[in-house]
Amino acid sequence: MMLIILACAIGFFFAMNIGASGAAASMGIAYGSGAIKRRRFALLICAAGVMLGASLGGGEVVKTLGSKIIPQDMITVKISIILLASATLTLFAANLLGIPLSTSEVTVGSIVGVGIAFKKVYVTTLLKIVSYWLLFPLIALLLAFLANAVLKKHKHSLEFLQRGKWGTLFTGLVIFTGFAEAFSAGMNNVANSVGPLVAAGILTVNKGIVIGGLFVAFGAFLLGGRVIETNGKKITELSLLQGSAVSGLGASLVIIASLFGIPVPQTQITTCSILGIGLSDKGWSVLGKEVISRLLKIWLISPFVSLVLSYNLIKLFMEFDYYSITLVISVFIATAGLISLAKPAGRKNILVYKKASIENVRRKIT
Repeated sequence: MMLIILACAIGFFFAMNIGASGAAASMGIAYGSGAIKRRRFALLICAAGVMLGASLGGGEVVKTLGSKIIPQDMITVKISIILLASATLTLFAANLLGIPLSTSEVTVGSIVGVGIAFKKVYVTTLLKIVSYWLLFPLIALLLAFLANAVLKKHKHSLEFLQRGKWGTLFTGLVIFTGFAEAFSAGMNNVANSVGPLVAAGILTVNKGIVIGGLFVAFGAFLLGGRVIETNGKKITELSLLQGSAVSGLGASLVIIASLFGIPVPQTQITTCSILGIGLSDKGWSVLGKEVISRLLKIWLISPFVSLVLSYNLIKLFMEFDYYSITLVISVFIATAGLISLAKPAGRKNILVYKKASIENVRRKIT
């Protein structure tokens, strides 16, 4: 009984963190633009959208996470605790370091880590999920690029949307697209926190998505204030039309993925939508920014972090295989050591190159 309570506590804590981070950000455009004046009201709309999305369409993703990546009969209460703890610890560490991670990626990574430990992974399903992770952000980028091109072409003819009765309707559109993004988060992200609980038989699918939706909604409403403030300020470079396009595109793609039971990284889809608008406005120079390469590295690394963590927890608490744990830790230390050695060497080479270049210039002058 204590193990069941512990599993539920970790899962619901994970759900509240999902609401406080990714879900709360969905209303950032509406709040930051002034379409919704009061922060609490924006968070309340977000919570309602998450709850509705989870209740109406969260079941398919729950089934995928609970039975289509690894065999469902393999997920016991203890295994569900390890799955949820791995994902939660990865997100918690990332939050402390200020690194944005996708809940879908870390959850799938932790499930795959367990599957590798027991040598049971449905590779076909996993490859399908990863292909969606690559495909959907690219589609978001392309559609946002095209949408922004159309908006720029008809910019002057669309100015009437900001005035009078049309301005009120347009404000409603901005709020609606934010609600739709929260709805899509409920459909897709709630499953990350309750999928292992459902697979372990602790909750049914219907109870899982309702209870999980409630905790994600609570997290968004009670703890999402800082996120929505930050997201609202960061989004100021986008016009209301551009912001609505980003929210609308992101919501549509995540809802489509949810209907097929595919857990997708909503943050990547939203980021790529914004990147598509940046490409349309400023050209290829946007891709040269350091933040883009940093995000790509984070997206690549995040599922492997939770994978390694869940694998080691299985070896430590289920199989007591200290040799495997020692091997993994040794590889980690060796990799970290090589990286630390490479950095000074790289800097030294740059300094040597600079000195040689300066010397050549001096010779030409003399």
